[in-house]
Amino acid sequence: MRIQDLRQSLAGFLERESMSPDLNRAIRATVAFMIPLIATSAGWIHMDPVHACIAANTIALVDVRGGYSLRLGLLLAISVILTLAVSLAVPGVSSLVIAMLGTAVIVALGGYWRHLSTDYGPGLAVSSSLLFFISLAPPLTDPGDATLNPVTATLAGALFGTLLQVILWPIHPQHPLRRTVAESWMALADLLEAMSPERGAGGEMITQREVELRATLNRTQATLHAAKHTSGGMLRQLELLNIAAVRLGFRIIAFKAAFRSLPDDGRTESLSQSMSPALDSLTNLVRSVALAVVSRQASQWNLFEVRMKRVGQLLAASRARLLSHIDDPASSRQLAHLVLKIEEQLPIVRDALGKTMDRTDSRAAFPMELQDLRTLALRPLAASLNFAGKPDPALVRHTFRAVMLALIGVVFFKFSGFPHGYWVPFTMLVVLQPDFGSTREKAFQRMSGTLAGGLIASSILWLHPPKPVVLAAIAITIALFGFFQKRRYGIAVIFITLMVVLLMESHQPVTLAFTLERMGSTLAGGILALVAALIFWPAWERSRFPRIMEKALRSNLSYLQLTVERLRDGGPHDEPLVEAIQAAESANTDAFSSLKRMIADPKNQQAGLQQAAALANGNQRITQALSVIVLHLDNQKTLHPEALDEFRELCTGGYQDLIKWEETGVLPSSVEARLERLGKFRLPEINPLHTDPARHREPWIFPQLARIVTELEAMLLIVRSGNEG
Repeated sequence: MRIQDLRQSLAGFLERESMSPDLNRAIRATVAFMIPLIATSAGWIHMDPVHACIAANTIALVDVRGGYSLRLGLLLAISVILTLAVSLAVPGVSSLVIAMLGTAVIVALGGYWRHLSTDYGPGLAVSSSLLFFISLAPPLTDPGDATLNPVTATLAGALFGTLLQVILWPIHPQHPLRRTVAESWMALADLLEAMSPERGAGGEMITQREVELRATLNRTQATLHAAKHTSGGMLRQLELLNIAAVRLGFRIIAFKAAFRSLPDDGRTESLSQSMSPALDSLTNLVRSVALAVVSRQASQWNLFEVRMKRVGQLLAASRARLLSHIDDPASSRQLAHLVLKIEEQLPIVRDALGKTMDRTDSRAAFPMELQDLRTLALRPLAASLNFAGKPDPALVRHTFRAVMLALIGVVFFKFSGFPHGYWVPFTMLVVLQPDFGSTREKAFQRMSGTLAGGLIASSILWLHPPKPVVLAAIAITIALFGFFQKRRYGIAVIFITLMVVLLMESHQPVTLAFTLERMGSTLAGGILALVAALIFWPAWERSRFPRIMEKALRSNLSYLQLTVERLRDGGPHDEPLVEAIQAAESANTDAFSSLKRMIADPKNQQAGLQQAAALANGNQRITQALSVIVLHLDNQKTLHPEALDEFRELCTGGYQDLIKWEETGVLPSSVEARLERLGKFRLPEINPLHTDPARHREPWIFPQLARIVTELEAMLLIVRSGNEG
C-alpha cells in the first residue's frame, strides 16, 4: 500500500511539474551550460568557458510568452545585447575611465530594458551586467592561447542557447500560445488547491492565489491580444478557452464569497469538509485542461472526460447537501444556485477545449504549429515591448541610484586588487530593487544563500574531487538553480554559489581564499545596496499607495454602478460588465501588491499601514459581494427600484468621499451625514409571496447589498478615525 501511495504521489508530482516551466527550464539551462564547459575541458575549443557558458545559460533560462516569431526575435535581441555588453567591457580592462563610462551605459540600459518589458527586462539587465563586470577583470590566461576571445565566445554561447531553444520546436511542436493559456488554468488549479479544507491554507494564502490568478489571466489576455496578427484561426479557440477559465474562476470565487458569509453555527466547518471531494476533483479537472491543451494527446482528453463525469456527480451531490444542511432557505438555495452555475460552465469548458484539440493528425502538426514563423521576427517583438508612455518615476530614480552605486563598486573593484572583485558591483545591482522592501528581501536571500553555498563549497574543496565529479556536480547545481530560480530565489542562490566555486575548480586550482572573497564581496555589495536604498532617493510605498488605492476605489465604484443598473432595469452579464469586473479585480491586485511592498518598508515608513490594509481588504470584499450579485443577473427588473436607487446614491457618495480622501488626505464635511444614513439604511422586507428565488432574486441579492453597505460604512469609519488621529 505504501508503494502504491508513493507511485500515486510521484505520478501527481510529475503531472503537476509537466505543466510547470521550472523543470523544462532546468533541463535547458543544464544542457546549455555544460556543453560549452565540456567542450573546453576536453580541449575541443580553447577559450575561457565563463563567457560562453553564462551566455548560453542566460538564453536557455528565458521563458518567452507568445508566438515562435516573438521567441526568435527576443532570443536574437538578447544575444546581441549580451555580446555588445562584453564588447563594451573589453577596453575597460586597462582603463578606469572607459570602465566607468561603460558601467554607466550598461546600468542605464538595464533600467531601459526594465521599462521596455517587465517580463524580460530585469533578467536581461542582470545577465548583461554580469557579463560586463566579468569582462572588466584581467584574463586569467594568455588571450593569445584562446581560439575564441571573450566577445566571440559570448556570441557563440548565446547563439548556441538560441539554437537549443529553437531546435526543440519541430521535435516537440507545442505552440507557445497553448502553454500561455495553460498557465491560466494552472493558476486556477493552484487557487482551488489552496481552497481545499484538507490543505488548511489560511485566508491570506487564498487571497494571494486569487491575486496570482488575476495577474496570470491578465498576462495571458495581453499575450493573446499581441499575437492576433501572427496566428490564424487557432487563436480564437485559445481565446475562448482562456475566457472559459476567467468565467469558471469568477464563479468559484463568487461561491467562496457567498459561503464565507454564512453564520458560523458550528456546522459550517463540517459542511466545508463534506464538499472537499468535489473541490479536489474540480482541481484535478482544471489541471487536466492545462495538460490537454498543451499536449493535444488523446489520453489527456480521455482523462479529462473521466474527471468531467466525476466532477458533475460530486457537484450535484454538493448541491443536495447544501439544500439539506443549511437552515436558511434563501442562503441554501443561493449556494446551490452558485454550484449549478459552476456546473453549467463545465460543458462550455469541454467545448472550448475540444476545439483546440481538433487538429491531432501528427502529419499536420508541424506546419500548423509553426505557421507564425512566416512573419518577420521583429514585428511581434516590437509589438510586445513598451515603447510608448513615460517611464515610471520610481524606475527612473532606481536607475540613477543603480548607476551611481555601480560606479562606486567598479572603482572599489579596480583599486582593491581582488581578481574577482566584480562580485561587489554585480551584487549591488542584483540586490538593489526599485522599492526598499524588495531590496531588503533580495539582500537577505542573496547574502544568506551565498553564505550557505560558500560553506558547502568549502567543505567540498577539502575533498579534492576528480574533474569528472566536479563536472557532474556543476551540472546538478545548474539544474537546481534553474529549477528554483523563480520558485525560491534564496535556495537558488545556494546552488549558483556552489556552481561558481566548482566552475573555477574545473579549470584552475581554487583555494579557500576564493570562497571567502566571494562571500565577502557579496556581503559588502548587499550591505551597500541596502544603504543606498535607504539614503539615495528612496521610494517609500506609503507615498505611492494613495494613487493606487484611488484607482481601485474608482474601478470598484464603476463596477458597482453598472451592476446596480443591470439589477434595477434588467440586463445580462454582458461585455461592458465583464470589462468592469476585470478592471476592478486588476486594480485590487495592484493595491494588494502595493500593500505587500509597504509591509516590507522600514517601520518608520509604515505610517497608515493598518488603515491602508483595511481599505484594500474592504474594497476587495465589496468586489466579491458584487461578483455574487452578477451571477444572478438576468433580464428581469427589480421589484424594489426605489431601494436600489437609494443604495446606489449612498454607495456612490461614500466611494466619492473615500476617493477624495485618497486624493487630498482630507475627508469632506459631508461624511458624518453619510455615515448616519449608511447606518440607518435598511432594505425592504421580502414579500412573503416572493419565496421562489429562481424568479425573484431579492432573497439572494439583498444580503449582499447589506454586506456592501456595512463594508463601506466600516471603510469610512476607519478613514475618519485615522483622520482624527
